[in-house]
Amino acid sequence: MPSEIVHPQGWIPARGYANGVLTEGRTLHIGGQIGWTGNQVFETRDFVGQMEQTLANIAAIVEEAGGAVTDIVRLTWFIIDKREYLARQKEVGEAYRRVFGRHFPAMSVVVVAGLIEDEALIEIEATAQIG
Repeated sequence: MPSEIVHPQGWIPARGYANGVLTEGRTLHIGGQIGWTGNQVFETRDFVGQMEQTLANIAAIVEEAGGAVTDIVRLTWFIIDKREYLARQKEVGEAYRRVFGRHFPAMSVVVVAGLIEDEALIEIEATAQIG
């Protein structure tokens, strides 16, 4: 099976990248998602709000590919403010559970100097095994 580009219906087309690529064996590779909507609009400048939107974006891509959040096997988080991430752990956990429930895949968190979109406070990559 050749790879298939996965793009949620109604989202503005990705330019220069794919939101998701479904490969043989039904492995879904999700490119770095940030805290904007499918219309590429940041509705919040708040870390937790952007994190929740980022996770919702990942969930939408997985669902578009025919899967569910429980199919996600890996998340890699890129954050620009370690102190805020650590100080807001309770809120981070609450927002995480609102989107992913109690599903906890393998995760890494990496602190970076910046992200390509200046307003982005977080970017998350994911891998899912669909079906």
